Amino acid sequence: MISTGPLPAISLPPDPSVTAGELRQDEGRPLSLYVHVPFCSSRCSYCDFFLVTRLDHIEAFFRALAIETCAAGPLFRGRSIKSVHFGGGTPSLVPVRFLAGWLELAASLCTFSSGIEIALEANPEDLSGDAMEELKAAGINRISLGVQSYRQRKLSALGRRHSAEDAMRITTEAVSRFDSVSIDLICGVPGESTGEWLGDLQAALALAAPHISVYMLSVEPKTLLERRIARGLVKVPDEGVQASMYAAAIDRLSAGGYHHYEVSNFAFPGHHSRYNLACWMREPYLGFGPSAHSFMTEGGIERRRANAPSLLRYFDNPAESAAFEEVLSEDERFVEHVFLSLRINRGLDVEFLRKHNKLGLSLPEVTERFIAKEWIVIENGQLLLTAKGFLFADHIAGELISL
Repeated sequence: MISTGPLPAISLPPDPSVTAGELRQDEGRPLSLYVHVPFCSSRCSYCDFFLVTRLDHIEAFFRALAIETCAAGPLFRGRSIKSVHFGGGTPSLVPVRFLAGWLELAASLCTFSSGIEIALEANPEDLSGDAMEELKAAGINRISLGVQSYRQRKLSALGRRHSAEDAMRITTEAVSRFDSVSIDLICGVPGESTGEWLGDLQAALALAAPHISVYMLSVEPKTLLERRIARGLVKVPDEGVQASMYAAAIDRLSAGGYHHYEVSNFAFPGHHSRYNLACWMREPYLGFGPSAHSFMTEGGIERRRANAPSLLRYFDNPAESAAFEEVLSEDERFVEHVFLSLRINRGLDVEFLRKHNKLGLSLPEVTERFIAKEWIVIENGQLLLTAKGFLFADHIAGELISL
């Protein structure tokens, strides 16, 4: 039986400096840093992230990265940094000395907090031999493993380069060596049965990685997977089957002691992703590298910025490679607050919703409908998703902002 009872609000300490609807002032608040390392040995059929497979550009990229980082110095000079996240791409593919060199540069421009989390996304095939110890020596204390599955058939269907045996072995070693380890799992792979998915969940539970991310396979435009589906070469499970797989993940992982703290993420106490939570909680962060995003506020004005998804443009002018920069309006801030608060199920203040919606009188009708569907509960004036409601988080948010 899949539980559809209410989930508790996220177990994070309250931020006394921020109240619902107010602008976040990040002056003096800890920052998070993100580095997009765009290199992969090959592109998976389902991936639409910005990446390149020309590995001979790695050294040039880190030279450009140093230029961008120094140019951004005034934005974070002297500031306390609580998390660093190397994403991509496949950061584990590059020589560790480049990662260590960038960390040394960043640390010279700001202050790494005593409990800083430095996370690296990695593929299992890159962590053999002495790789883990080299990463630890460079300061990496959290590994995010792109396992995707512990079933060989699924790995082959996804075009992954590691074997199921390697995935099990590397996960076991990583859990024993790093302060925190996260594993990614994908459900809804072409030809996947519910039994296969339950086997993946059982394997993950047995390995006891303290953080597990569960993603339903998304068919993105212009990917190889989309073209294969269009040609009738493969077929993915329908939405109903994927929904039942996601519900099974909630049920099994919650029973295994994991806290479902975000739509796709489950963690043992103290092992949530600090960088990801900073993004979802609209805390300040700076992104470096092609396609990286940043979010900062200054003088009560909130800005989002994204670098161009182009390595050539990045090489031409690393310090000025932004594709866009925008100042968020009051309506945009409201929309983000609703969507992101539901995403981490931290609780939405009903009075805040009533005050900010143009047709507040219709709010009770909408919430009563969601309660009847067992998608939400309202406790102490806070709107919270149920386990069932997580499946419809974006739909719920969309209705709440369009009242």
